Amino acid sequence: MTLVTTERQGATAILTYANPPFGTLTGAGSNEMLAAVKAAVEDAAVRAIVITGGLPGIFIRHYDVGELSTASDALKDAPPPAPPQPGMRPSTGFLALVDAIHDAPKPVIAAINGLCMGGGFELSLACDLRIIGRNVTAIGLPETRVGIFPGGGGTQRLPRVVGEARAVEIILRGLTYDGPRAHEIGMVHECVDDPLARALELSAEFAGKGAEGVAYAKRLTRAALDRPLAEGLADERASFGAVMRTASAREGLRAARPPARIEEA
Repeated sequence: MTLVTTERQGATAILTYANPPFGTLTGAGSNEMLAAVKAAVEDAAVRAIVITGGLPGIFIRHYDVGELSTASDALKDAPPPAPPQPGMRPSTGFLALVDAIHDAPKPVIAAINGLCMGGGFELSLACDLRIIGRNVTAIGLPETRVGIFPGGGGTQRLPRVVGEARAVEIILRGLTYDGPRAHEIGMVHECVDDPLARALELSAEFAGKGAEGVAYAKRLTRAALDRPLAEGLADERASFGAVMRTASAREGLRAARPPARIEEA
């Protein structure tokens, strides 16, 4: 069964996840979504990516607890894993998926049209923009309720979104919120009646923007809190020089020039 479908609307790739009946994310589903994200990134005609849920009332409910339980049983008597080497990153599965979304040189928008907990929320945290429906009843990180913690980026990305104090409360207590409350505390960017329609409206904006400028802007802003200011400024200045050399920058700047003044006789 195919869990991820891709369709195009203008310059936007819409990736829809549907795993009936519960809408949980699995290893197979993660790899399907990873392949879809990579394909959209490699397609020069795609300028933005929208991820949404394909089941009524569900974005991605959470990661499949059965798979996690099986993995926990298998690890019970296994030796501790070796510490990961610096710079090593997974190439498949859920962790590779959230890395690919975060690193995509194109805007990725989560159209959260239903339940969005655990791994589903962690996936949305890797996106650049999160648009939630007013009728969404639960979004958050409830992992501590079942004896684990958010292991797909939640402990690292949520503090960057809502601040350390709020993130600690959400993660330690395993809290979830409805759509309007999630917007109030900054977990999402907008709360609307139709999140997919709004996400498509936003994604259409990028069709008219220079792809290189957007890619540089995303990379630099995403890295801003992870390095010293001087290092970030040096990268920004070098990148600005690079983007000024692109055809899209020349076209955009020429179009934005004020009209030439007509000298009075």
